[in-house]
Amino acid sequence: MAAKLERTRHPGIYRRGSRYVIIYRDAENRQRKEAVRTLDDARKLKATREAAIASGEHQAISRVRFAEYATEWVERYQGRGSRGFRESTRDDYRRDLAKYAVPYFEGKLRRRVEQITPRDVANFVAWLCDERSQGRFLADGTVRRIMAPLRGCLGSAVVEGLIRHNPTIGISLPARDEQRKISLGLDEEDVDTKALSIEELTMFFELCPPDWLPFFHLLSATGLRWSEITALRWRDIELDGSAPHVRVRRGHVRGRFGPPKSKYGRRDVPIDSTIVDELRAFRKSSEWFAPDELVFVARNGNPLRQENVRRRVLEPILQEAGVSKVGFHAFRHTCATRLFAAGRNAVQVQRWLGHHSPAYTLKAYVHLLNEDLGGPLENPKGGNRVATEATETARNDTQPLAAISL
Repeated sequence: MAAKLERTRHPGIYRRGSRYVIIYRDAENRQRKEAVRTLDDARKLKATREAAIASGEHQAISRVRFAEYATEWVERYQGRGSRGFRESTRDDYRRDLAKYAVPYFEGKLRRRVEQITPRDVANFVAWLCDERSQGRFLADGTVRRIMAPLRGCLGSAVVEGLIRHNPTIGISLPARDEQRKISLGLDEEDVDTKALSIEELTMFFELCPPDWLPFFHLLSATGLRWSEITALRWRDIELDGSAPHVRVRRGHVRGRFGPPKSKYGRRDVPIDSTIVDELRAFRKSSEWFAPDELVFVARNGNPLRQENVRRRVLEPILQEAGVSKVGFHAFRHTCATRLFAAGRNAVQVQRWLGHHSPAYTLKAYVHLLNEDLGGPLENPKGGNRVATEATETARNDTQPLAAISL
């Protein structure tokens, strides 16, 4: 049974046990109660509420359960940017809210939306990072992914007037992955960033089944992501004219077609004449050759499934070639290696691969750059004249990579 309210010498402020309660009427003349820890906090809160009501800025506190609001929010959320919201991302949000956020805030803490505090959110992050609570280690990227729908959900609650502040703002997220790799002795080589050498790539092509060569030739020469190459239609590939290229305009993720990973993913990637000839022959031999048909499909005409191609095609070839196990992303890294080796600069490689910035490209591929500083720079003869012509490196942005063992 709750303790009785005891009057204080301040009108509208009462004491209940160790806390103070303010009672006031909102703009609709409904009685409201709020509790705080100290008398000084109660006086300040009462003054704030009365001023907000007088100015018409007061928002009544919501009493919506977190699970109810989160479940309804994720079905209607449309994102905050101009590019809209992927349905595959909605699936991720729905899963992470149901698996992590709802069990914690509703089941463990039994919080309503307005009751969630920054401390609750910080404890939620700590709970995610606790291997005993999760039964496994959640990587830093996984924790950030789980926090994304919670941040969006509570941000919408602010906009919709359910709460006054987003308690996820300013919460520190973990940075443990690098130290964990060192502790486990896994810091020497990152399989995800491995690139195939020219010798390994050549051997791979020699052992690759002929009907899969066009796929892997194009993958290694363009650096397309799995989601991008499996979404290509014949009308996305320009095989005629003086500048043949692949138009990247969409991706295939979790069974759905949508826009590229980001706006920077919309790009035209050049291809050389050898690949052009190979793709023309491949189209003639395919029963899926219409402009709107996918270029690379399963036997039933459906989009390729990554796990099937990995198990049935990629891994057997790697094993026979004696190449260490890699994923499809290794061909993207191989493409980046060849681009840098050909003298392309960071901006060109960024645009080629569809990264959001040259800084990200350098961070991802700095290990591919030549660490030798080279010889000294010589001053040009004849005074202070500065060359204004574009260098050859700056002009090669649209030059395709030469084919290897096609």
